[in-house]
Amino acid sequence: MDLNLSGLRAATSRRAKNLMELYDPRIWREKGIWWTSGVFLVTYLLVVLVLGIIWSRSPGEFDVRENALEMVGGEESLLVPGTLTTATAIRIVETLLDKPGGYLTNDVMPPGVYLDNIPSWEFGALTEVRDLADSLRNHLSRAQSQSIEDVDLQVAQPQFNYNSNSWILPSSESEYRKGVDALYRYLERLSDERAQDGQFFARADNLTMYLGLVEKRLGSLAQRLSYAVGQRQLNTDLAGDPSARQSTAAPEERVQKTPWNQIDDVFFEARGYTWALLHTLQAIEGDFKSVLENKNALVSLRQIIRKLEETQSPIWSPLILNGTGFGPMANHSLVMASYISRANAAIIELRALLEMG
Repeated sequence: MDLNLSGLRAATSRRAKNLMELYDPRIWREKGIWWTSGVFLVTYLLVVLVLGIIWSRSPGEFDVRENALEMVGGEESLLVPGTLTTATAIRIVETLLDKPGGYLTNDVMPPGVYLDNIPSWEFGALTEVRDLADSLRNHLSRAQSQSIEDVDLQVAQPQFNYNSNSWILPSSESEYRKGVDALYRYLERLSDERAQDGQFFARADNLTMYLGLVEKRLGSLAQRLSYAVGQRQLNTDLAGDPSARQSTAAPEERVQKTPWNQIDDVFFEARGYTWALLHTLQAIEGDFKSVLENKNALVSLRQIIRKLEETQSPIWSPLILNGTGFGPMANHSLVMASYISRANAAIIELRALLEMG
């Protein structure tokens, strides 16, 4: 009997202790902290994941003529030579800065910090803007080599060449917006008959100089894309000139292959560059229409634009695949290189047409 009473007292004591712990506010506060922390962490990870998916979508195409009309107030008479090209340059930079997620290249916080495809896309588009701004400053806005540079393009061109991944003091975005503001001032002077210092010269030689730069960019991108599967190349650096020399010796044969973790970066850089170039050439078609028609080269430019449109086709695979050339798996880099190479070949032919008398 005494043993049963002792067991009963022990059981009652344990129940009382459990009840005290159950209603102890210190224990509940401790459990509440862990529960709240877990819910916050899961919610944060979900938000970061969803934002990462949304921000990883490449911007779509836009109508260069409608864009220029909107910037000049909707009046067709204000679409003088140069307005389409300048307005397109502005829209490209504003797309880089104002798309979902904003400009991601210099992000230091999730999800931007771990995204690499869109930053590569941004760098490709930014490269085309830099080339265009350089051509605007040095060729398209100047009548002759001895003419004075445009005051606003003197500001815009170096602003777009600012470090692309500067986070603060100053940030890349703030510097690029200064370049956009300068382009807006230049655009306003282009269509203002009273401001005769704002000029754009739609001449064959100016367009040829710009296309020469595009030709080199596309050639470089096509080569880098083809390195996804690796290539053995003979050294042709000095071919065609027996008196040519170079600073340091190079091997007769080189093996070029893109590291596996950079294949998608090169792909999206090419996709960003061709997206920006596509719109620039559409604007050039309008600004240089009389020149192109006179050279019977308008259809050639339109063919280039059509090839560049193919580089923007939807990507149905969740990953950039890197199969072998004739293997069972697709190779997105080689497909992109094919489109770019054909566009580049057409640009070489267009330049030849423009250079003819």
